Amino acid sequence: MPFYLNQPGALKQRVIYSGLALLTITLGLLSRHYSIFPLWIGSALWGLMVYYIVRFISPAFSLSKAAICSLAFSYAIEIFQLYQAPWINAIRQTLFGRLVLGQGFEWGDLAAYTLGIAIGLLGDKWANR
Repeated sequence: MPFYLNQPGALKQRVIYSGLALLTITLGLLSRHYSIFPLWIGSALWGLMVYYIVRFISPAFSLSKAAICSLAFSYAIEIFQLYQAPWINAIRQTLFGRLVLGQGFEWGDLAAYTLGIAIGLLGDKWANR
């Protein structure tokens, strides 16, 4: 059995984090559907979703390592939005491309991702106390 499945509680953690990620995705989609929510809420939820996915993939990561990986991935996706080649812009015009890759670089998104990831980290610390 692979080492990452042999860890005590890994399966339970993966079930929890997959459920949290799906809930966060649902909330994020709803936040874009209803205009009463500011756009940064969706970006914060996107960062939170990334954190939950990192925890799902690597439940053995320390909380700080999971947060750093989540920040690095989120920031990389945002910075990648500065790249505007026709082929990637064509992908960004699809629903999947808009949701995953975004459409344009925004400094505020970096702050929102940081907030979402911090919420996930603090929630983990609270749950593990």
